[in-house]
Amino acid sequence: MTPTVRLYYDDPLLLDFTATVVAHGAFAGAPSVLLDRSAFYPESGGQMADRGRLGGLPIADVQVDDDGLVHHLLEGSALLDVGASVTGGVDRARRRVHMALHTGQHMLSRALTDLAFAATVSSRLGETTCTIDVDRETLDERLVAEAEALVNAVVDDDAPIRAFFPTPAELAALPLRRAPKVTENIRVIAIGDLDVSPCGGTHCTRTAQVGLLRITGIERYKGKARVTFSAGPRARRELWDEAGVLRDLGKAFTCGPRDVPTAVEKLRRELGDAREALGHTRGRLADAAATDLAAAAATDPDHRAIAVFDDTGVEILRRIAGRVAATPAAVAFLASRSDSGLAVMISRGPASRFDCGAFLKRVAAAAGGRGGGRPEHAEGRLPADADWPALVATALAAG
Repeated sequence: MTPTVRLYYDDPLLLDFTATVVAHGAFAGAPSVLLDRSAFYPESGGQMADRGRLGGLPIADVQVDDDGLVHHLLEGSALLDVGASVTGGVDRARRRVHMALHTGQHMLSRALTDLAFAATVSSRLGETTCTIDVDRETLDERLVAEAEALVNAVVDDDAPIRAFFPTPAELAALPLRRAPKVTENIRVIAIGDLDVSPCGGTHCTRTAQVGLLRITGIERYKGKARVTFSAGPRARRELWDEAGVLRDLGKAFTCGPRDVPTAVEKLRRELGDAREALGHTRGRLADAAATDLAAAAATDPDHRAIAVFDDTGVEILRRIAGRVAATPAAVAFLASRSDSGLAVMISRGPASRFDCGAFLKRVAAAAGGRGGGRPEHAEGRLPADADWPALVATALAAG
């Protein structure tokens, strides 16, 4: 069967067309409609497929096989009659997003090659995220910023973009950024004086249609550097969303959007001061509790002290346990109750022979929790409704 004529090759802005259904097919087990020609872009080369309607029915997906046949998969596995003349309509908003993203990817790949000395090895234009992976493990952020600025300068220049099929002689003379992936019918995209690359995707016809390009992240990924970017309508929407968040923060801080960083820094300092003050207060309370428990252990015939606190952190419990265990024969049985459970801790003084780890292991098993440790110190967690003093008393009585 003759490969599908792809109308977007000549005009990426062609959205409405007529075609003839030449056959029914299947792609990945799903029934498909094959046309003599189509303006729908099939998923390939890292670019997502178009959406829209064919013969009045919604398109669920568009794919292409190794024979160059474009498969139109309709929602509900519907089919159109073979031989019928049908009209197709490409979703304009989705196509414009893809055109801007793909053109922006070409421009950014060229700029990264020239300015950051990083050649593109793969790219992906996803539903929410677009990435370029380059042949370097790390990237100089300053050079990446220069690459972003170069792309946007070319966008502002409104340079022409040409899509064409050069002759073999013409192809050999072109300064291609990368080698073609096919050996015949090679389509080339020339973006002003910036980039010349083989590509079968949909692109803008002038650079100003890209609108803007912004880099949103740089990270290491599988031994390479990954650049996350956005362009066109998607980038504009993201900027508006972020600006909206900034405006809302300004209202919350009763300041202008530009003053939000100052307000946040002030809040961070105040929070740090409050945390420091809270830490000192907790420390004094812990020392006071430890003094009381040490006194209780000193007067107890078995030198034991049992206590349950509310929402006391593990570090505070350790501080209290350490103070109590400074008494040579003392054994501290401590717990802190919170919504997530009961944190428990047992610690002994240097003159005691009590096995804290073995004891807590038995208590935890009986209460449906977990815990254990060394003879001199043990920690664990029990259910929130556990009665720590009763559990300790029962376990001590049992020996």
